[in-house]
Amino acid sequence: MKDYNKYERYQRQVILKELGISGQEKLLQSKILVVGAGGLGCPALQYLSASGIGTIGIIDFDTVELSNLHRQTLYCAGDTGKPKAVIAAQKLHSFNPDIEYIVHNIKLENTNALEIISNYDLVVDGTDNFSTRYLVNDACVLLNKPLVYGAVLRYEGQVGVFNLSDKSTTFKTNYRDLFPTAPASDAVLSCNEAGVLGVLPGIIGTMQAAEAIKICSGIGNPLSNKILSFNLLTNLFYEFNVLPRANSTPVMPKNELEFLNFDYDWFCGANQEPFEISVNDFEILRKNENLSIVDVRETGELPEVSEFSFYQIPLNQFKAAIPEFLGQTKTVLFCQSGKRSLIAAKLLKERFPECSVYSLKGGIEAWRKYFLKLNTTSD
Repeated sequence: MKDYNKYERYQRQVILKELGISGQEKLLQSKILVVGAGGLGCPALQYLSASGIGTIGIIDFDTVELSNLHRQTLYCAGDTGKPKAVIAAQKLHSFNPDIEYIVHNIKLENTNALEIISNYDLVVDGTDNFSTRYLVNDACVLLNKPLVYGAVLRYEGQVGVFNLSDKSTTFKTNYRDLFPTAPASDAVLSCNEAGVLGVLPGIIGTMQAAEAIKICSGIGNPLSNKILSFNLLTNLFYEFNVLPRANSTPVMPKNELEFLNFDYDWFCGANQEPFEISVNDFEILRKNENLSIVDVRETGELPEVSEFSFYQIPLNQFKAAIPEFLGQTKTVLFCQSGKRSLIAAKLLKERFPECSVYSLKGGIEAWRKYFLKLNTTSD
């Protein structure tokens, strides 16, 4: 006779005829890795824990920031500065102590991805950058692990399932079938740059958890080879199929050695920007040279900057309003995270090919962290 007491926590889902005790047992025996404990990872982790996934891995090397809290509701103000993976595991353990939580407080890289992911049955991708998305995808393909994909920006989100055959077909698609080549590094804005309404990651992350639960328990129809897109402002859902691209992924690593030698930052253009300048070099220039500094953010964007003087020319006005004097001075442009300023730097260089122009790497957010750390150390 089965021990029904151990299912008491999950009683409301155990009584679902499609799931039952056998489905709940499958969940308790499942091992899921959530990559990224941020906007998508937080809701996914909370509902995976609540549903009774037996082992949950959490990988994230970042720390909690105040600007995270409007969408990463697993954390509170007192957690700022603390490692996300560690705090997430602590919060989840207090909620459901019967689950095993494995903390990976490290950055996922070529050198550790295959070893880490091989210990899990399924991966939930909660990352926010293309380099890691391609890395996670390729590792899952090599290890034959299902991957639950999610992405959010402004008011729109996507969720889908890769590397898993659906019930009507025999093929499996992956992230490279959706995006065979990485977009230019300055062509796609992140949530840090473009913003996101806080509830949206909660919706998409919860949907990712639902897909993972369906796959592990064997119920329903997962979004295999499909992407479900949701617009929060219009409440519209749109689903489309992803098909294999026979000739679209020639650069995808075919084995472990190729995976270890693949440069994901280079592939995604993260290290190919000749105009970028580090915050440290920017400080040296700012203090020692006659420098023109230009903010290409929209008026009123935070954080405000009062520590140095600058001109403000929003990117959407920049091409038509480039001042002539910028062609005769050394110029540093900045924005929120460094993407819009890269676009402006290229426009300025096209207008004045001989000028010295730089984009602040990481944007004013990176500079603010550097400035605060410098002052704290000095004190």
